[in-house]
Amino acid sequence: MNKAERIDDSTAQMMHAIGLQARAAAHVLALASPDSKNEALRAAADALREATPAILAANAKDVAAAKKAGRPAAFIDRLILDDARVAAVAGGLEEIAELADPVGTVLAEWTRPNGLKLQRVRVPLGVIGIIYESRPNVTADAGALALKSGNAAILRGGSESHESALAIHACLVKGLTAAGLPEAAIQLVPTPDRAAVGHMLAGLDGNIDVIVPRGGKSLVERVQKEARVPVFAHLEGICHTYVDRDAELDMAVAITLNAKMRRTGVCGATETLLVDKAAPTNYLPALVKALLEAGCEVRGDAAAQAADARVKPATDADWATEYLDAIIAVRSVDGVDAAIDHIARYGTQHTDAIITANTKTAEHFLAAVDSAVVVHNASTQFADGGEFGFGAEIGIATGKMHARGPVGVEQLTTFKYLVRGTGQTRPK
Repeated sequence: MNKAERIDDSTAQMMHAIGLQARAAAHVLALASPDSKNEALRAAADALREATPAILAANAKDVAAAKKAGRPAAFIDRLILDDARVAAVAGGLEEIAELADPVGTVLAEWTRPNGLKLQRVRVPLGVIGIIYESRPNVTADAGALALKSGNAAILRGGSESHESALAIHACLVKGLTAAGLPEAAIQLVPTPDRAAVGHMLAGLDGNIDVIVPRGGKSLVERVQKEARVPVFAHLEGICHTYVDRDAELDMAVAITLNAKMRRTGVCGATETLLVDKAAPTNYLPALVKALLEAGCEVRGDAAAQAADARVKPATDADWATEYLDAIIAVRSVDGVDAAIDHIARYGTQHTDAIITANTKTAEHFLAAVDSAVVVHNASTQFADGGEFGFGAEIGIATGKMHARGPVGVEQLTTFKYLVRGTGQTRPK
C-alpha cells in the first residue's frame, strides 16, 4: 500500500467513525429538551465572546494565507473576522436559542370515523452534513441550527477557513459539554483531505440523512452530481432588481445601491439591474451614475451605454454571471413582463426584486417570478435567514423539494404521523 492509499484508508476510517458518532448523538438530540439545547447555545455564545482574541488570531492566519494565495477581495471579505463579526456570531447563537423549538410541534390532528386519532408532528431529519468554503461564521450558524432542530451536524469547512473553523468549533463543543449533551452532536471534520468530502457525499454508510453545500458553483455542482443522499442546494445567486416605470427614483437608487454594494460577495447581492424603458428619461442615467460613483463597474446594453459613457458593453455572458464583486449588468426592458421573461431566462430562482409604486404591477411580478424569494420595494440582500427572523440560516435553497429559500430550524425538520387507537382493527 502506497502513501496515498494509506492516507485515503485512514480518512475512510475516520469518516466512518464520525458518521457512527453522529448517528448516536442524533438519537440523543431527538429527545433532548428545549432547555438543554438552549443552554448549550447560550454557553457556546459566552465561549465565543471569551475566545474572541484566539478566534481572531486563528482567522488572521487564514486571511494571511488567502492573501498570499492571491484570493480576490470579495473572497477575503467573506473570510475575514473582526470583533464586530464575532460578536454578531455569538449574538446569532442567542437569537437561535430564543426561537420556538420546532421539534414536537403538532402540524395537524384529526379523528377518523372509526375513532383513530392522528397527529402530524415535527421531528428532526437526523444527521446533517454541511460542506462549506470560506465563511467561518457558517461553522457556528450551521452547528447551532442543527442543534436547535434536534439534528446532529457533521461540518466540513474549506481549507481556507480551517483555523477559524477549529477555533469556533471549540466554543460549540464547550456549549454542548456545559449542557450535558454529546460532543459528537456537532463535529468538525479535522482534515483538509478532499477525500473526506467524497465520503460524506456517499452518505457515511447510511449515517448522513441530508447534505447542505454552501460555497461556490464548482462545490455545489460536485455535491449535486456525486451525492447519494438528498441535497439542499443552490448553484448560483444571479439576483435581479427591476426598476419599474412607476418607481420612486430616490427609493430605486437607494435600494439598488444597497442590493449591489452593501456586500458584493453574498449570494443575495443583485447582479443584474433591469430598468423599464417607459420610466422617466432621467431614471437610467441616475441609477447608472449612482452605481459608478459608488465604485461599481457597470456593463450595459446600448441604452445603458448611452446613459453614461463610462458604461462598458455587456456581452450575453454578463446576463448569466454571478459576479460576487463590484460589477453589475444593466439592461433596459419593455415593461414588467419583459423583466419577468429576462429573469426566467437568466435567473437562478434565488432572489429577485421589483421597485414600483404600482401595487397591481408589484403583485403581478410577485406572482409570476418563480424564485425562492421575491421582493417588492426592498433590497435583495434581505434574502437571509436572520433577516427573516430565523436567527440564522444554513443556506438559501433554490430547489422545490422540502426546503426553499433560507434554510432555518423548521426547514431542518420533517414530520411523522402518530396514530392512537383503542383497539381498532382494519376490516377485511
